Amino acid sequence: MMEDYTAESRLSHSEILKLKRWNTPTVYNGWEQITSHDITKHFNKEAVTDFMPYMGPMVGYAVTVQFEPSNKEHTKNNKAWEEYRRYVAGVPGPKIVVVEDLDKPECIGAFWGEVNSNAHRALGCVGTITDGAIRDVDEMMNAGFKAIARRLCVGHAYSTPVRWNCEVEVFGCRISPGQLLHADKHGFLAVPQEDEKLLLSASRFMDDNECDFVIPAGRGSAGKSTGEILQALLDAGAGFNEALKALYSGNGEW
Repeated sequence: MMEDYTAESRLSHSEILKLKRWNTPTVYNGWEQITSHDITKHFNKEAVTDFMPYMGPMVGYAVTVQFEPSNKEHTKNNKAWEEYRRYVAGVPGPKIVVVEDLDKPECIGAFWGEVNSNAHRALGCVGTITDGAIRDVDEMMNAGFKAIARRLCVGHAYSTPVRWNCEVEVFGCRISPGQLLHADKHGFLAVPQEDEKLLLSASRFMDDNECDFVIPAGRGSAGKSTGEILQALLDAGAGFNEALKALYSGNGEW
């Protein structure tokens, strides 16, 4: 079931828009400075495909659903789509729909296509992460609905919501309803609730720190000898780490 998130623990819409300005690796760099969780977890362990990389990152709160398109029995529940959509509609946005395909790694049918992406866009969803397949990829993009998925396919088979508002596992990562997600062509990060509020400032700091020290050292090599370049890189790493330790514990040092 959905975690007991309060309005005070949530990021504002403007903060979410600011998080969209960075790619997911940069946000991960910020997250590892503030979290007490295992930094080898909370992201996809398996390869994903971003079918709309030109749309940039997506950020939102997870709404979750499982489906099993190979099983015709699920279509006998005539209320499934109605009840599932009421759940999605009742969650504050922006939302990312996390869909676990119970047939994985086989892809029998797609949960997503032109019709379903437009319907979810109307309910405040900005995209999906699914370990199953999608179809109508151009039409989904036209709807402004980003998709990170396993692959494409041609049919939907018996695609029906089976369970929703439940913990799911996609691409080797467990995601709870209401969890903040940041995703792009590199993969996705599922942010623990207690790390939300500091995530934006940490991501901004880590991006600034790289731009202030290590990136200029790598790009400012014109006219320098190999020894001068190596010394500049060493000095830049020291400056980066000093700034990092002054504010955080020093995870992700150079």
